[in-house]
Amino acid sequence: MTKAPNTDVNVRSSRKEDDVIRSRASIGRWAVAFGAAAFVLAPLTGSDLAGQVRLPPIPEEQLTDAQRAAVAEFSAVRGPLSGPWHAIVRSPGLLNPARAMSDYLRFNSSLPPRLSEFVIIMTAREWTSQYEWNAHHGLAMRGGLSPDIAAAVAEGRRPEGMAADEAAVYDFCMELHRNRSVSDATYARALEQVGEQGIMDMIGLSGWYTMVSMVLNTGRIPAPEDAAQVLEPFPR
Repeated sequence: MTKAPNTDVNVRSSRKEDDVIRSRASIGRWAVAFGAAAFVLAPLTGSDLAGQVRLPPIPEEQLTDAQRAAVAEFSAVRGPLSGPWHAIVRSPGLLNPARAMSDYLRFNSSLPPRLSEFVIIMTAREWTSQYEWNAHHGLAMRGGLSPDIAAAVAEGRRPEGMAADEAAVYDFCMELHRNRSVSDATYARALEQVGEQGIMDMIGLSGWYTMVSMVLNTGRIPAPEDAAQVLEPFPR
């Protein structure tokens, strides 16, 4: 199937600018945190995530040689570390392979931003990741996703009025997240809409942002202070 053109060049071309802006804001927030005697947060996604940040940024003077080299390589491409990257650098050999995967999936996948960002916010919703939701909701809107669709995802319900490709992507990702597999009918609709490469890129996006959400939730890494706490935890 012919690859669908990505018409939103600005979403991809502004990647480093967006990351640097978020990084600077993140650094400022973390600096305040390090100046405090105890850094305690309000609950992020429920009582299980309340408490002290587990994986805050490592002060530069405390970086190992391997971590310092990994950060230098990362920063040459993406700018300063931000959000989950501060945690991931604990395993310096993981930092830049993960960054390379992130770069492809976010900026160069076969899916247009309307669909790729849709997949990302669905994954953020499944993991109740306020950080990722706030980081990608605006990008989804810029990519052309309807605010009504995003609002339905935030509320945990199937959106109404989706285009055919959006419905195929939604059903594929929800089945994969919740059933751990995809039915033949759902696979066939996704194949018709986005092709085999699009299917692999949906799986990649879902898997990568699941890992990011795991890092954020495990590390108790907060969303920006001014971020809207949109996502309510799902009942367990």
